Amino acid sequence: MKRIIYLLLIIVMPICALANDEANVLLKKGNDQYAKGQYKEAITTYQKIVDDGHQSALVYYNLGNAYFKNEDVPSALLYYEKAHKLSPGDEDINFNIQFANQKTTDKIEAGTEFFITKWWHSFILRFSLTTLSVLTILLIIAGSALLIVYRFTNSVSIKKWSFYSALVVLLLGFASMFVASRQDQYFDAHHGAIIFSTSVNVKSAPTLNAKNLFLIHDGTKVEILEDNNGWMKIRLASGNEGWINASDAKEI
Repeated sequence: MKRIIYLLLIIVMPICALANDEANVLLKKGNDQYAKGQYKEAITTYQKIVDDGHQSALVYYNLGNAYFKNEDVPSALLYYEKAHKLSPGDEDINFNIQFANQKTTDKIEAGTEFFITKWWHSFILRFSLTTLSVLTILLIIAGSALLIVYRFTNSVSIKKWSFYSALVVLLLGFASMFVASRQDQYFDAHHGAIIFSTSVNVKSAPTLNAKNLFLIHDGTKVEILEDNNGWMKIRLASGNEGWINASDAKEI
């Protein structure tokens, strides 16, 4: 519980991440460069915001767009996926991920997911972690305020109303916190990466002499299962697994 509360407080901070003047100036500059078709310059500007420590779905999304316009599909997908982690329910981000994937060499069909699991994942990814965090904090504050009213009012009717209202509001607050924790665990369990090398032979073991299992290409998203001395054990959406050199991919 302490970890989740700490996480919620940390996640709320990106609301103010672009509040300082320098970040706002850089964001506007990058947007102007992008609008003028100066995609390389926009990439440099957006990257400066990221390098300064700002985590923002908007900046990641804009950076992904600039890379896509610059015909760098792997980098575009990397930043679209970073934006997706911060705002998984954003339709524009999800559309651009699908669109950019059409430009990759590998067309990998995902395995069939049990419908209840699919529904649950869709539910917990409907809102961003920031939204859930803010909602949780507001609901808990509102519930606490109602309990204060219950404690100090002399009216019986108001006591009843404030008490039961506080229970409902606090229950919703803890439900929001629960969904936020499930979303956090989902992304922890689905630790992904994007292939950046033009082509990669996936090995049966973390050694150069191991058997080649299959070939994948730049832009392909993989799930990281294990790290071992510069090697990654990866899984494709289709379920195929194997080992690649860690330098062939960039973690999302």
